[in-house]
Amino acid sequence: MSVPARRQQPAARPEPDTAPRHGATEPWPRGISRTATMRISDVLAALQLEFPAVTPSKLRFLEEQGLVEPVRTPAGYRQYSPADVERLRFVLRLQRDEYMPLRVIAEQLAALDAGADDDEQTPRARLATKDGVRLNADVRWTAATLAAELGVEPAFVEDLVAAGVLRTTSGHLDPWSRDVVVAAAALAEHGIDARHLRQFRTAADRQADLVDQLVAPWRGQRTASARARAGTVAAEVGELCAQMHTALVRAAVAELAP
Repeated sequence: MSVPARRQQPAARPEPDTAPRHGATEPWPRGISRTATMRISDVLAALQLEFPAVTPSKLRFLEEQGLVEPVRTPAGYRQYSPADVERLRFVLRLQRDEYMPLRVIAEQLAALDAGADDDEQTPRARLATKDGVRLNADVRWTAATLAAELGVEPAFVEDLVAAGVLRTTSGHLDPWSRDVVVAAAALAEHGIDARHLRQFRTAADRQADLVDQLVAPWRGQRTASARARAGTVAAEVGELCAQMHTALVRAAVAELAP
């Protein structure tokens, strides 16, 4: 009787590895594993503490912009390496802390990939926004709680709401209200009250309308990538509008000095 041949076990599939070939310059960051075994969910978990609002669509958008290059499995799934995670962390920090456009971030990464000094200082922590970049969605201020937090009278915050400087949703102020109240309290010491601050809200709304017109084509698309691009561009252009406003006010005030 013939003995059946032993069935040969399939060879284990090697893990994807994006390490550079011999003689090639290792992309930044160097000295960190480039073995890609992390799924998108693993990357989100790794980034969640510092960037609690980052989303899968944000990661896919950054990939489309060429800022990170995860490998694809035979089934088409993305897999990231620890080096990819650090690269994403670098991009998100510059967006969050420096309001840096993706084009400029890409230039910095290209310089780092080419061997430029990569001893970048860790940016100071900030709250992170809906698009992955600047606000703490857990903050739920009311006029009373925000007044207590900042040591001002509740009536002061209520006056800002009544004047339309601050806005509420279901009785809660938006997360940026703290910064507004801090500035308003400082201006109040110079006799500038809520009535005078209405013009700031009007100007901000007009600038927001301009940004809205700019990102409307992306926001109107159904793809997650387009929505992520809309959020990123809105944040960048909004910050540029703020810088423009600041520069113009400083120039105008300088003319008043003796």
